[in-house]
Amino acid sequence: MIDAGNIRLIGPNSENYGEVTLDIGLQEAEKFSLDLVEISPNTDLPVCKIMDYGKFKYQAQKKAAEAKKKQKVIGVKEIKMRPNIDTHDYEVKLKNMKKFIEFGDKVKISLMFRGREMSHSELGVKLFDRIKNDTDEFAKVELEPKFEGRQIIMVLAPK
Repeated sequence: MIDAGNIRLIGPNSENYGEVTLDIGLQEAEKFSLDLVEISPNTDLPVCKIMDYGKFKYQAQKKAAEAKKKQKVIGVKEIKMRPNIDTHDYEVKLKNMKKFIEFGDKVKISLMFRGREMSHSELGVKLFDRIKNDTDEFAKVELEPKFEGRQIIMVLAPK
């Protein structure tokens, strides 16, 4: 699959053969019973290495899986509330917020208004101030409370 006439050849033990023709590179690879793999095709003189291609692909796959395993996916959990929430219900929601944040997720809190509740939007502002004070030790406010239609939204993130 290599379409260049001359190549820069690297041996199986990283020894440099220098500039050779493609036929010589294939003969050297056959001598070691390995594959000739094009490492850098976009240079003036393509670089090819003699190696076991199956083993190379396996190592690359393992490396990608290891990198994927180490990364942390941050999720966004949503908690919905109403302006006239009872104290026990509020404490349960607060406990869930704490659990989500300790796990490493962000928490989106949405406070929904219905009907005439919109005329008492100060209740929502008070509730969000209370949430900020209660979560101050383990979370920081990433998105300040803001109105979006008939609801107020705030986002908390781990400290």
